[in-house]
Amino acid sequence: VQLQASGGGSVQPGGSLRLSCAASGFTLESYTITWFRQAPGKEREWISCIPTDDERPYYADSVKGRFTLSRDNAKNTVFLQMNSLKNEDTAVYLCASDRRCTGSLTLELYIQWGQGTLVTVSS
Repeated sequence: VQLQASGGGSVQPGGSLRLSCAASGFTLESYTITWFRQAPGKEREWISCIPTDDERPYYADSVKGRFTLSRDNAKNTVFLQMNSLKNEDTAVYLCASDRRCTGSLTLELYIQWGQGTLVTVSS
């Protein structure tokens, strides 16, 4: 059972990246996926969660209108599309699974989480 975030890289301000959260060993469709990020020297930040039902994803104000969370059940993957990236979006991004979107920042309360992927926004 594993959850793996990928797709990070370096991009200029205003650019886009798409992060992936892929599951192995379990069906992601049955779980919510929450994305966090942690910038150097800063606290972990909750940024988005996609529910298991038809409800729309939830977003932090800092990313609302720029980031979009979606599922591809055939690929057992959740995607975080990040547009209009800013310098302050630079962070390690990681995903975690649960039964519902709680907004918790405590990883140990989630069912599964994986290694993060680094996003660097710089000119």
